[in-house]
Amino acid sequence: MKYIPYARQCIDSRDIKAVVGVMKSDYITQGPRVKEFENKVASYCGAMYAVALNSGTSALHAACFVAGIKPADEVITSPISFAASSNCVLYCGGKPIFADVLLDTMTIDPAAIKKVITKKTKAIIAVDFAGHPAELKDIKRIASKYGLMIIEDAAHAFGAEYKEAKIGSCKYSDMTVLSFHAVKHITTGEGGMVLTNRKDFYNKAVMFRSHGISREKFVLINKRKPGWFYEMQLLGFNYRITDIQCALGLSQLDKSDYFIKRRREIVENYKREFSNMREIVCLKERDYAVSSWHIFPIRVNKDRDIIFNELTSKGIGVNVHYIPIYLHPYYKKLGYRKGLCPVAEKYYREAITLPVYPEMSDNEVKRVIRTVKATINRL
Repeated sequence: MKYIPYARQCIDSRDIKAVVGVMKSDYITQGPRVKEFENKVASYCGAMYAVALNSGTSALHAACFVAGIKPADEVITSPISFAASSNCVLYCGGKPIFADVLLDTMTIDPAAIKKVITKKTKAIIAVDFAGHPAELKDIKRIASKYGLMIIEDAAHAFGAEYKEAKIGSCKYSDMTVLSFHAVKHITTGEGGMVLTNRKDFYNKAVMFRSHGISREKFVLINKRKPGWFYEMQLLGFNYRITDIQCALGLSQLDKSDYFIKRRREIVENYKREFSNMREIVCLKERDYAVSSWHIFPIRVNKDRDIIFNELTSKGIGVNVHYIPIYLHPYYKKLGYRKGLCPVAEKYYREAITLPVYPEMSDNEVKRVIRTVKATINRL
C-alpha cells in the first residue's frame, strides 16, 4: 500500500529547468536571482523590503538581532511552534517567555501575553500557526501600549491573509519571517526571508546575513572609496542564500496561488467529513482570516498515541505539531517546567497532523478520511 506522507515538496520540470539554467550561468551563489526573488516575494506580500537568507531559523535570528534583543531582554512567544521560534531569542542572549494559546486556532492568546509582560519585555514573536494568522491587531495594540517590537513568525503562513491584508505586508508587525523549507508553501530547499517596511531594519539584516560586512556604509574612509573596499560593521553570520535556491523559489512562486488553493480544497474535504464526529475537533478559521494551511492538525478525544500508531501502520503519514517548546530537555535545563501553559499542553496530548500537500490526489484524501474514521470508530 502506497505511503502518504504528511507533507512533501512539489517539484516539476519547470523548477528543474530554472535551477539548471542558473547552474549553467556565471552566478550560482549570490547573484541576480537573489535580488529578483526578494523583490518578487516582497511585491507578492505587499512589503517594502525583503532579505533572503539560508533558512527560516536564520531569518528569525536576524529579526531578533535587528530588533536589538540583548542579554536580560525578555521576548514573549508561543510554546506551540518549532523550537526556532524561541531559540532565536536565546541566540541573542535573551530569555523566551511563553504565553499560552487559544485552543480553537492554537495561536498565541493576547490575554496571556498581557499577563507575562514585565519591565524586561522587549518584543513579541507572534506565530501564525498551521497557516492561520495570529490575533495580530490585538497583539499590535498591546505592543504599542508597552513599546514592544513585533516579529511575526509566518513560517507556516505564506499566502495567508488577515483582515484583508496579505501576511508579510508587515501591517501589524515590525518584521515578518518566512520559511522556504521543502514542505512549506513554496520551497528553495532550505531558505527563509525577513520582510519589513523599515529601511534601517533592511540595511541591518542585509549586513547581518553576510558577516556584518557592508559595501555601502563606511567608517574608515571619508573620501571616495576604492572599488575594492568593504568594512565589517557588526558581528554577523554567513546566512547567505544562493542563486540556485532562489531560481527554484522564483519558479515555485509562479505556482504559489495554485498550491494554496489546493491545500485549502483538501482541508475543506477534511472538515466536511469530520464535522459530525464528536471524537475529532478541527482548528477554526476566523471569518476575518484566510489560512494557507501549511499543516492540518486535528484534536482527538481518544488515545492519541494508539490512533497515531495505527494510522502509521496503514500507510498514513501522520505527525504531531508540536511538543510545547519548554518541555524539551534543553529548555527544562534552563528552568522551564510542565504546567506553564495548560492550554498548549492539553492540545499537545490530543494533536495529530494529517497529510496536506498540493500533489495529494483526491483518492489519497479519501483514503486518509476513510482510514481516520475507521480507526477512531474502532476504539
